[in-house]
Amino acid sequence: MVVGMGKCFVTLQAMKTAIIGGGAAGFFLAVNLKEMVPEMEVTILERGQQVLAKVKVSGGGRCNVTNTFREVGDLQTVYPRGHRMMKRLFNIFNYEDAFHWYERHGVPLVVQEDECVFPQAQDSQTVIDCLTSLARRQGVNVLTGRKITSVDEVRGYDFVAVTTGGSPRSAGLQWLADCGHEIEQPVPSLFSFLIENGRLRELRGLVVDAEVKIAGTKLRAEGPLLLTHWGMSGPAVLRLSSYAARWLAERDYRVPLSVRWVAAEVTEAIEAAGGGGRPLVSGVAADMGRKRLTTYCPWGLPQRLWAYLVERALGGRSTVRWCELTKKDVNRLVNILSNDTYEIAGRAAFKEEFVTCGGV
Repeated sequence: MVVGMGKCFVTLQAMKTAIIGGGAAGFFLAVNLKEMVPEMEVTILERGQQVLAKVKVSGGGRCNVTNTFREVGDLQTVYPRGHRMMKRLFNIFNYEDAFHWYERHGVPLVVQEDECVFPQAQDSQTVIDCLTSLARRQGVNVLTGRKITSVDEVRGYDFVAVTTGGSPRSAGLQWLADCGHEIEQPVPSLFSFLIENGRLRELRGLVVDAEVKIAGTKLRAEGPLLLTHWGMSGPAVLRLSSYAARWLAERDYRVPLSVRWVAAEVTEAIEAAGGGGRPLVSGVAADMGRKRLTTYCPWGLPQRLWAYLVERALGGRSTVRWCELTKKDVNRLVNILSNDTYEIAGRAAFKEEFVTCGGV
């Protein structure tokens, strides 16, 4: 966000710009502004003692710079809250522009199988070094320990850009509201889910590709699901928490969560089979003969998770053999695999650091 401070009679070259926030957005703006108008005085004001701190830890310390978007046909699927704005912004500067910008400025990039783009060095420090060295070379002023709480503190600048990202509390944005800007109430956006299920927690450490969704809505996400000692985390859950951030906040984070434990093609095969997927599972039963149900999972789930799901679906009948499955057993098993339901247990779900949804 850029706020004009007046002084229209001053030539552009003589103007001064303050950038509040020394993160990736702040440095990126400063560097590009100096490239376009070298004579402009640009100053970054960072409240902390260290700039680009979040870049350092992003992507597990490797820094996920961008994504190829090759598999994204509709922006709404990846930006459910802001796809219209992102579409407009992508017409000006998109993921391909970002890719070429970093490579042009000395940071070779690589594309992973999941279409995520990382520095070739697999180290976020290369991104930090790129941004800081460019800023230093171009004469950008970087001031740390400068917490801005009032517009009066930046009165000496012709333009002010706010690149602070979200704020855990709306009070941190009050000075911008005082300037006439509309503020959306910030809510947590990236967090894991607290699931009060002792048996599930015993499986902590297991990772499985799954789909999670908020029951009764179209809010869903796919990817690795991590079982933890408090419930569920991992990319799938964090992605869903981002998509449903405001919806969950309005319901005090107490809503049903549905998990599809098997791959999409398996779910489709089960649905296509009809009758609860009995032909599919019956085929497995014929192959396995008299082996016990819990000793073999035809869909590649971890053995401990499979045994838990069988017990969850069949209860006392979880020790039966494949050939002993009844029609009712099969229906219950298929339902657990494709639509296993849990309860997200309130605000105590915030067990990890999270970013916020909301702001100016």
